[in-house]
Parts: sequence; C-alpha cells; structure tokens
Amino acid sequence: MRSFRYLTDPLFLLGCGAYALNRWILKSHWHTGFFHSYFNDLWLIPCALPLVLRVQSGCKLRPREKPPQPGEILMHVLLWSVWFEGLAPLLWTHSTADLGDVLAYGTGGLLAGLWWRYAYRPAPAA
Repeated sequence: MRSFRYLTDPLFLLGCGAYALNRWILKSHWHTGFFHSYFNDLWLIPCALPLVLRVQSGCKLRPREKPPQPGEILMHVLLWSVWFEGLAPLLWTHSTADLGDVLAYGTGGLLAGLWWRYAYRPAPAA
C-alpha cells in the first residue's frame, strides 16, 4: 500500500485550490446557486480530514501510512454535520442550519473516500 501523503495528497491540494478559487473569484461573479451555497461544502472532507488525520498521526493515534478509512470519513462527516448544522446555529446568530450542506459534506466524503481507496490501493503483485 502506498503511504498516505496528507498535506501533499493530490485531492487535498486540488480541494484547497478549488476552495480558494471559489471563495475569491467564482462567488464574486455568481451570487446564487451551487457555487455560492454548496461548492465549498463538497470540499470539507477532502480539505479538512487530511489535516486532522495528520495531527492524529503525529500524536501516534493512527497509523501514519494509511489513507482515510471509511469509518474515519463517516465519523467526521457526522461530527462536522452536527457541529456546523446543529450546534453552531444555536451559538451564533449569523450561522444557519442547512440540510443541503450535510448532503454536500456526505457527497464530498463519499467521493473523497472513493478517490483515496483508488489512489492508495495496494500495488499489484508481480
């Protein structure tokens, strides 16, 4: 199995670039719709999970070489959904709950999980 690259993982880098592009360029041209409401939410798992797992790996709480596992991805989708869409709206008046965001987190997590499973699959036996 190829070792997980965390902060140099291609999906992580692509997601961070896409987030920045949307935040500072695309959203200023399209004021409604997908790019304004859900595009960045799709990138939550691909962008945030490698950071969290890198910290866990550095603290010896997870194997360093493993890519994100399905249980880790699901756990983080659930935790961030509860935090951002459940608790945050109760704590801050500028925050709102949106089930579409939860769907975007889950979709991004599913697609990221499929990518990581493919990108870090074991090398074929010779």
